[in-house]
Amino acid sequence: MAQDLKILFICSQNRWRSLTAEKMYAGFPGYAVRSAGTEPGARIRVTEGHVGWADIIFVMEKRHVDRLRGKFSEVLTGKKIICLHITDDYGFMEAGLVDALKAKLSEYIAVPE
Repeated sequence: MAQDLKILFICSQNRWRSLTAEKMYAGFPGYAVRSAGTEPGARIRVTEGHVGWADIIFVMEKRHVDRLRGKFSEVLTGKKIICLHITDDYGFMEAGLVDALKAKLSEYIAVPE
C-alpha cells in the first residue's frame, strides 16, 4: 500500500491561509497534512521537525520561502517548495480563499470537492 504524501502548508501566522489548506485536506485520501507559520506569534510556528517530515511544502508568499531557506537550509535540501502566491487578504475558510487554494493546488495535487 502506498504511503500518504506528506504536505506542509506555510503562511505567516498559521491562522487563516495555511490553516484553511490544512482543514481542506484533513482526512482527504492519499495525503497527510500539517500547517505552520513563519512568524514568532504564529498559532503553530514552523520547526525543523515540520520541514523534515514533509515531502512537499506549499507556501503562500515568496517571503515564506525566503524565511524557510534562511532558517532551515540544511533540512530543505532535496525538498520541493512551491509558492502559491496567495496574499493575506482572506479569513479562515473564506470561500474566496478556498477557491484560490483549489485553483493553485490543482496544478500540483488532487483537490477535495
